[in-house]
This record gives sequence, C-alpha cells and structure tokens, in this order.
Amino acid sequence: MADIEDTHFDTGDSGASTTYPMQCSALRKNGFVMLKARPCKIVDMSTSKTGKHGHAKVHLVGLDIFSGKKYEDICPSTHNMDVPFVKREDYQLTDISDDGYLCLMSDNGDLREDLKIPEGDIGVQLKNEYDNGKELLCTVLKSCGEECVIAIKTNTALDK
Repeated sequence: MADIEDTHFDTGDSGASTTYPMQCSALRKNGFVMLKARPCKIVDMSTSKTGKHGHAKVHLVGLDIFSGKKYEDICPSTHNMDVPFVKREDYQLTDISDDGYLCLMSDNGDLREDLKIPEGDIGVQLKNEYDNGKELLCTVLKSCGEECVIAIKTNTALDK
C-alpha cells in the first residue's frame, strides 16, 4: 500500500454557481445580467408587445462590467436569464509594485497583491494620485471568477 505522503489530492472549488436564474420580465435597468456569457450592467431595456405566437420579447442592452464592451440580446419575457452574483468591496491602496500589481488592504487588515493596475483612464488616474502621495480607496468588483478595480476615491477616513 502507498504511503500517505505520496498521495496527491487535486483541490477544486465548492461547485457554487456564479449566476442565478431570474425571469426576463423581472430584470431592471441598472441591474446585472449575463449577455453572451459575460456579466453586464443593463443600460437599456425595452419590451415589445405580445405577438401572433403569444410571447412578449424583452430587448436588453448591457455594458460588460469589466471591459465596458456593449452587448445586446432579445429574450421572451417569460423565459429565465442568468444573473451574475456581483460583489463590490473597498480596499485601501498601500503600494504599487514595479511590475504593475496593486497591494491592497481590506477592512480587516488582510493584504492582497493579485490585481494589476486597471487599463485606461482609471489606471492613469490611480498611478498619478498615488505618486502624489494621496491615500486612495480602490473599489473592486468581483463576478464570475474575475476581479477588477472599477473606481478609486480619496480615503477621507484618515483625516478624522
């Protein structure tokens, strides 16, 4: 029989779903929905009248919450669509490494260094304000196994 030390177990996730179903007619503007397998924020939606075959259709327009890319879909109002679980957390920025990774501290003091500086204007603004010595809070959005800094603000809690 093999030694216990030689046994290797692969680890996996809990199997929890990253989305939950919701009836198309119950979706609202500024809510979240999966469009073309991407988590999106609904920016526009319209409902067509019931047609000859009895289904009202909902036309959804959404922006990808990570890339900002626009997606559209049409779905019968009685059908279910997947809605992503979206978690939003604020972290204090403590450092930026030479290779572009952020060192972030949560409210309970845990450090994480696995997020890169975001692309585009927000990344430029974050780097400039950090270089100017400002204390920053980074808002991190997490959904479907992806995470990204979507907003920054000056940490006002330190002044008090």
